[in-house]
Amino acid sequence: MADDLILSLQPIDFQWPTLDPFLFCVHHDDAYPPGNEQLGVDPDQLRGRRIGMDFELRDGWRMYHGDVVPGFPRHPHRGFETVTVVRHGLIDHSDSMGAAGRYGHGDVQWMTAGKGIEHAEMFPLVHRDRGNRGELFQIWLNLPAVDKFADPHFTMFWNRTIPRETLRDDDGRATELTLFAGAFGGQIPPAPPPNSWASRAEADLAIWTLRMEPGARWAIPPASADANRMLYFFAGEDLAIGGETVERGHAFQVPAGIEVPLVMGGVEGELLMLQGRPIGEPVAQQGPFVMNTADEIRQAYTDYQAGTFGRWPWDRTDPVHGADRGRFARHADGREEEPG
Repeated sequence: MADDLILSLQPIDFQWPTLDPFLFCVHHDDAYPPGNEQLGVDPDQLRGRRIGMDFELRDGWRMYHGDVVPGFPRHPHRGFETVTVVRHGLIDHSDSMGAAGRYGHGDVQWMTAGKGIEHAEMFPLVHRDRGNRGELFQIWLNLPAVDKFADPHFTMFWNRTIPRETLRDDDGRATELTLFAGAFGGQIPPAPPPNSWASRAEADLAIWTLRMEPGARWAIPPASADANRMLYFFAGEDLAIGGETVERGHAFQVPAGIEVPLVMGGVEGELLMLQGRPIGEPVAQQGPFVMNTADEIRQAYTDYQAGTFGRWPWDRTDPVHGADRGRFARHADGREEEPG
């Protein structure tokens, strides 16, 4: 395959395959209708859906676990991190530490679940006079055993703080990099949470998107030879990697330790890249918990049922923050921030 540049190739749909240190990656892209007074979907438009478990892309959108507002009401996590990259639309965050936020339009929330947290991630339909597109990546990044019981924490990467670099080939065709983790040249993304695997320089972790003009050429620079590097070709038509052509809708693993040349096809295309040295520890995963052993998973359920993941301070399981509220973050320590 492509002079050994493509190590594996598989089709992608909604949930995408990942490699250590990543656990999970999903691409949500929903063309929601105009919202109602509750920032949700009018009941007439919900008929025939599996409310509470709606993952079917009917009419271009899904409700997921929401019954009025789309999204993911109150649920727990332990032992890993979520990196949520919102390209279009908004997410309303609320958690059992008393923290809350609204982010989107290019913002990223990087949350360390650590020893345990409950949170809700709702997709408020704030526009009543037009549709509400929601597009995001959610990436689950594992924590090594030493950090699985870190205190819960989240960091906001507001859109204006996320570095972008535009590179042009000899014919002037552009490739735009957006860097959520992992530096490129002189561009350095905001720091991840302190207990993240990404906070260790030796992890060589990178989360990038690449937007390439038609016919653009660019080569991914080498990283650590023992890192895993996966690319997801989610928009466009076709892409050449060495001598191999890949069609949109595929994930492919490439070597991390060498330069990987890319040539976009006849229309603009986009890729997501996930790269990092593997943690290399056993993974025991069940639902929202990721630990190292089955006994630790059982203990996670026991601890959750005992109420050790914090007290839920909200009067509903699917809180939203009002039609007129701008983007903000209020942390568990009371600190508040806005995009600026």
